[in-house]
Amino acid sequence: MTEPPAAGAAQTTQRVPPEVWVLVAASFVIALGYGVVAPALPAFARTFDVGIGAASAVVSAFAIMRLAFAPATGPLVKAFGERWIYMTGLLIVAASTLAVAFAQSYWQLMLFRGLGGVGSVMFTVSAMGLMIRIAPADIRGRVSGVYSSSFVLGGICGPLLGGALVGFGLRVPFVVYAIALVVATLVVGVALRGSTLAGREEASSEPGTTVREALADSAYRAALFSSVVFGWVYSMRVSLLPLFFAAVLDQPAAIAGYALAAYAAGDVLAMFPAGRGSDRCGRKPFIVTGMLVIAAGTLALGFTDSVLVAFLVTVVAGIGTGLVAPTMQATLADVLQGKGRSGGALSAYQMAQDAGTISGPLLAGAIAQYLGFTWAFAITATLCVAAAGAWLLARETRTVARI
Repeated sequence: MTEPPAAGAAQTTQRVPPEVWVLVAASFVIALGYGVVAPALPAFARTFDVGIGAASAVVSAFAIMRLAFAPATGPLVKAFGERWIYMTGLLIVAASTLAVAFAQSYWQLMLFRGLGGVGSVMFTVSAMGLMIRIAPADIRGRVSGVYSSSFVLGGICGPLLGGALVGFGLRVPFVVYAIALVVATLVVGVALRGSTLAGREEASSEPGTTVREALADSAYRAALFSSVVFGWVYSMRVSLLPLFFAAVLDQPAAIAGYALAAYAAGDVLAMFPAGRGSDRCGRKPFIVTGMLVIAAGTLALGFTDSVLVAFLVTVVAGIGTGLVAPTMQATLADVLQGKGRSGGALSAYQMAQDAGTISGPLLAGAIAQYLGFTWAFAITATLCVAAAGAWLLARETRTVARI
């Protein structure tokens, strides 16, 4: 599965396909809306008189449905193509998010967020399949960096806007998110209509890489484990960071939104250079370093009672995330070798991340409630160190030309 070395000139002159920029624009809009909701969701759940663990579980409800519906997404993509499944998924999440805005009980909130998970896995797997299939091999890291950066930039702007919208009521951000998803659907539907690359029919007959074939690759096994850890870290950040700022640092929900934006700022600082650098220097150095940086920043957060220090170590943890995210996505593309329109290996990867997203808020939330936030952050850091160790034992998927 190892690819031949790529010439340095090819890396610098290869152009990013227009279809990638369409997905980049849609990713920004999606992330903007999600960021608007992030600081409000735990606080909104708490208005129904539930504890920290129950508030964190709202994030898990979304991920549980993503995990449950993931096996069906591959056949749907195979039958109808990525573009239609992408747009359908966006509209499902838009409708469920609008319903959340009018939830009258905690269980209604859980139900509507869970239904949104069905649409979420549809557009996530579709987008991953397109990106893996259409990204040129020589610039996969660069493309992954651009795509991931767009999501993070939306994540920076979203919490800032969400923190401001919270002042108008905790239900308002959900309405804004629903509108953002409709806009993203229109962007994809109009811009990719008639695209021969995004809709090529011959891709539907490609066999793709099966789960069994992928599991024979140590890089894919490391990616699966890291995906679980990454899902844990991401969901823990969204669910526990706002609660940490409220319960430990005694800060309002708006400040929590700014903290999420600070994490995203660190993320985007590292993301594009990491993706481009991994095309030249290999994937493993960036993933291992990033996991260790996430561990250090997360661990430090649990030992501070200073708002300023909390913001600083949050940025550090974000830089670690930025080193890992685009590089791991490029590694997955290396392993699957551009075969995006197939079910198994890609869906399994997404299911692994969703498993971490589910367990993160539930377990870390329970640990924070009964043992304290310090223990929750320390265990998360330990998982990141374990993921770094897994990559040290995995193969390098990017063969770099020797100069």
